[in-house]
Amino acid sequence: MKKILLLSDTHSYIDDQILKYVDQADEVWHAGDIGHLKVTDAIQKKKPLIAVHGNIDDAKIRQEFPEHQRFFCEGVDVWITHIGGYPPKYNIRVKDEIKVNPPKLFICGHSHILKVMPDKKLGVLHMNPGAIGKHGFHTVRTMLRFTIDGNDIKDLEVVEMKR
Repeated sequence: MKKILLLSDTHSYIDDQILKYVDQADEVWHAGDIGHLKVTDAIQKKKPLIAVHGNIDDAKIRQEFPEHQRFFCEGVDVWITHIGGYPPKYNIRVKDEIKVNPPKLFICGHSHILKVMPDKKLGVLHMNPGAIGKHGFHTVRTMLRFTIDGNDIKDLEVVEMKR
């Protein structure tokens, strides 16, 4: 069983309030637009991190973190990317692969809009944690916590923070 903290769109922002939630997780997943390596360095000092770069990330971040991460967590096939769309309006970069080889959990960021929804046709659960940074149009900062236990994704919780 693993407790996951899922965040995105930090845009160079990290604080003690976010790190308090990092401390409570077994792993942290970041869905891009990191902004500055100080964010990922602070997380990695505390917990294992799986991250992807986003469209605002510079060459240093792109060198350290790929565009896509596809891996298994326990029995769950996970795919993380920054710009991925949502069911059934997947981004052209991922659309064909999702249809041919759908993961159980598809995660993206970019929109700054928290969204969790199933793709019943493909058997995929889509998650976008919204944005936890302070840059952008969002009025509430959000991230997600959940547990992966074998093949089950459970105990989903939305974490909201004031801007």
